[in-house]
Amino acid sequence: MKREILISAAAHETRVAILEDDVLVEVMVDRADAERIVGDIYLGQVQAVLPGIQAAFVDIGTEKAAFLHVSDVAKDEEAEDEEEDDDERENRRYPPIQELVEKGQRLMVQVSKEPISTKGPRVTTHISLPGRFLVYMPGSNHIGVSRKIGDREERARLRNLAREVVPEDAGGVIIRTVGEELTREIFEREFKTLHATWKKIQRRARGAKPPALIHREAKLTSGIIRDVFTEKVDALWIDNKEVYNEVRQYLQGVDPDLIDRVKLYTEPLPLFDKFGVEDAIREAFQRRVDLPSGGYIIIEPTEALVSIDVNTGRYTGKKDPEKTILRTNLDAAREVARQVRLRDVGGIIVVDFIDMETRANQEKVLQELRTYLARDRARTRAFQVSELGLVEMTRQRVRPSLFYSLTEPCSHCGGTGRVFSPETVVGRIERAVRRAAAEGAEKRMNIRAHPQVALYILEEQPDFLRRLERNYKIQLDIRDDPLMRQDEFRLLSGPAETDVTLRYALG
Repeated sequence: MKREILISAAAHETRVAILEDDVLVEVMVDRADAERIVGDIYLGQVQAVLPGIQAAFVDIGTEKAAFLHVSDVAKDEEAEDEEEDDDERENRRYPPIQELVEKGQRLMVQVSKEPISTKGPRVTTHISLPGRFLVYMPGSNHIGVSRKIGDREERARLRNLAREVVPEDAGGVIIRTVGEELTREIFEREFKTLHATWKKIQRRARGAKPPALIHREAKLTSGIIRDVFTEKVDALWIDNKEVYNEVRQYLQGVDPDLIDRVKLYTEPLPLFDKFGVEDAIREAFQRRVDLPSGGYIIIEPTEALVSIDVNTGRYTGKKDPEKTILRTNLDAAREVARQVRLRDVGGIIVVDFIDMETRANQEKVLQELRTYLARDRARTRAFQVSELGLVEMTRQRVRPSLFYSLTEPCSHCGGTGRVFSPETVVGRIERAVRRAAAEGAEKRMNIRAHPQVALYILEEQPDFLRRLERNYKIQLDIRDDPLMRQDEFRLLSGPAETDVTLRYALG
């Protein structure tokens, strides 16, 4: 399977796309004004202990107090190579939460889930420090190997290596998938680095007053290079020279064999446009997704779960209706697995496949779904087809979905719909200007945008127009237009009062 990673770094946001066989399967966005906090370590203070739900709330300095479940405090002697789902861990028997923490207590915690909707972040006292080949767990004595390393002899070799290298009482480690065939020299070097990082974290915590940020997890780009960029990736494309040099320098120290796969993209056409990613991202916000067979699926996110409905559409087959239904369901199974990754959907997902008469066909569809879900970096579980033809599945929820992270409630419809936020629109304006510059026909342009977007540019990004003018050699003006939607904008050729010759309403 061909795999490529695209990194597009601009002044106000960095976007990462992962393609498999030229099809977009994951997209991540990191903005300076909305930094990710998963993996960050804080010195917090317990605000409240709630025995009724076996949980506590911890002040870590975020807008809402962090949620700490008893399963994220109690020592877990049954640790596995890969974590269980949150629900499974929470259903175990644990001692009362009030025996483990008390109000006012200082706690070092690590964020395991971003704030989502009305909920604050979720945290754990089980600290883990990820490296490229290892995950170091200073509070554990567990030695684990990724389940994706299937060779028994290799798994045994890695476990023995870990026991030899990791000093007694120094903590536990999990060897990641990329650590297959790991040498002792590399193991020792990375373990020493992670152990030294932990010592620094402890020193900072001793001198800090809660709430305080003690350690920040790697940025989006660094995390992707560390966690995803392996020998299974054919190419890594980067459109920013500074980021390109940083990535090459990092790889020089950890995996020099991959340096040749890092490519600097310098063409005038934007990187995501070149690979068709922009169109695919726009499609990720549509309810309907068409299938190769002619059928389609409808994706409806709700507060409690995400429902996905499968329809045959215009595909009616020839003679055998069961074959028609099976083909549509197999297409849908593959597309469902892709869409939940692309949209970063988490929690409970219910898929309503078209009813099939035979159990064998149901198993084929379920197996196809599980096969494609196995490519997902997030933990997923798909259960048996129910009597109603439904497949219930769960997917690890770490951060808000793509839909919720790039949109905000619409003020025109009372929150029943959503529109692109001003930050997102500004990014789309920049890409539209870049396209216009690539065509080379425009020397002066006027931007028409909703007053909220224009105000955001003037107040939050006052150097926005100057930067675009400097980078793309186009003179720019901006004018607000209250008749436009918040997520709509136009680029007009020439001074502000000329007629429209270019329109990029979709960015």
